[in-house]
Amino acid sequence: MTFISSLIQAVQPEVVQWRRHIHENPCLSHKEQQTADYVESILGSMPAKLDIRRLTPSSVVADLRGGAGDGPTYALRADMDALPLQEESGEPFSSKLPGVMHACGHDAHTAILLGAIKVLCHVKDKICGTIRFIFQHAEEVIPSGAKQLVQLGVLDGVKMIFGLAVDVSNPPGTVLCKSGVLTSACNDFDIVIQGASGHASQPELCIDPIVIGAQVVMSLQTIVSRRIGALTTPVLSIATFQGGRGGYNVIPDTVHLRGTLRCLDSGVQKRVPVMVEEIVAGITSAHGAKHTVSWLEPNIVTYNNEAAYDVVKRVAEHVVSGITFVELPTAMTGVTDFGEYGAVIPGCLFLLGAGNETNNSVSNHNYSSRFRLNENVMVDGVRMFVGLMMTLAVPDAPSPGT
Repeated sequence: MTFISSLIQAVQPEVVQWRRHIHENPCLSHKEQQTADYVESILGSMPAKLDIRRLTPSSVVADLRGGAGDGPTYALRADMDALPLQEESGEPFSSKLPGVMHACGHDAHTAILLGAIKVLCHVKDKICGTIRFIFQHAEEVIPSGAKQLVQLGVLDGVKMIFGLAVDVSNPPGTVLCKSGVLTSACNDFDIVIQGASGHASQPELCIDPIVIGAQVVMSLQTIVSRRIGALTTPVLSIATFQGGRGGYNVIPDTVHLRGTLRCLDSGVQKRVPVMVEEIVAGITSAHGAKHTVSWLEPNIVTYNNEAAYDVVKRVAEHVVSGITFVELPTAMTGVTDFGEYGAVIPGCLFLLGAGNETNNSVSNHNYSSRFRLNENVMVDGVRMFVGLMMTLAVPDAPSPGT
């Protein structure tokens, strides 16, 4: 066992402990100050000095300055926010906060990065340049924490950035990635249809927004099936349809629709909102109703830079033992704000398989209230992060091994 691999094995129990503490005490987006305080307290006890900053109350940035001379600055990022879900995982360390849980593994991302930092602190004197560690808030919402941190200068002087995302739908011991577009862009929208209320027995005296809204929902589906080419097909979904107050015989004044657009093509992302407006305007006008369509600030695609991707692939295949590298055949329609970093500097986000036979059920997936992570894979995340930094910042570095 090499010195590096022994350090990684030694930190593994702490990684589990850190993850479980964060899991028990989840924080929603833009409210992660408790998690950030916990992270900062751990960073303050690392075996090497870190330059720690709080660019926002809910995030932490730490720099490890190497002792082997000048060199580039590389960055590793972990997100920290939880989701508004009532936990039903049955874990003994389940969330203590009703209605909030870590169902996407951000607790693991944070603990993995802390573990990698502790290992890298032990080899500080071998590092050329600086390694920046970004503990990011608000990945799950728009506007995102990544965009805010970029605007605050978190990438100033950084040459390349890496991140990981655990995925319980893939087996342990796997790293999954692709170059180019990895995840889609996201545009969320609201549609309000203003009709005229009245008694359900006399609909001729009303302008029924329920009927109009139903037509809008069905007609919007033709954007995907009939107006966009098959090779750049987006996903357009209506997730909320609200109208009336629960009565049986009252036609309401308004209907509120809420939905999301997911695109892998930037041109399609620009065209679809125009089509949505045309369809909603046409249908509401035909019925004598009024409407508004409003779009939230979009998330951009996450694009993996080819050079950064090559480093991830090389580390997974040749530096870290026991890892199977899987080339993702297509991009994913899920969304992450890691693309905000990749829009500024070269970067790469990869998936870490985190399933197993006992937790790999239909009900166990990212964003499920029954989400259960295979904690044994967190050491693989530490090994990957350490391997990436040893490859880039340490000349003639030894392998992190097992």
